[in-house]
Amino acid sequence: MPRILGVDIPRDKRIEIALTYLYGVGRTLSNRILVEAEVDPGKRAKDLTEKEVSTIATVLQKRSKVEGDLRRDVQQNIKRLVDIRCYRGSRHIKGLPVRGQRTHTNSRTRKGPRRTIGGLNKKPPSPK
Repeated sequence: MPRILGVDIPRDKRIEIALTYLYGVGRTLSNRILVEAEVDPGKRAKDLTEKEVSTIATVLQKRSKVEGDLRRDVQQNIKRLVDIRCYRGSRHIKGLPVRGQRTHTNSRTRKGPRRTIGGLNKKPPSPK
């Protein structure tokens, strides 16, 4: 299983798809990297030589932020929003959607599973 930037990429997938397993790499960036590294996008990851893997890794490091650096930057940006107490930062703190989506009915991904409030049943009338 080839390792690129500390991540095991799947062996049996085409390299243009396998590169998308890296955080911050999508299909477009993957294809641009392969063109720059002069590697056939249709080649399987298990068929890559060590030289090709190393050229892909160097192009990735030179061209863009991926994996740890990108994760750190995203976390620092969120921390900055939280620290300055802006609206988006407060939404991050509360665990609610940040980009203006409705929360009355949707946003279960961000809010988590429903917490039912108990004791809402009406009491039956008392017999006289």
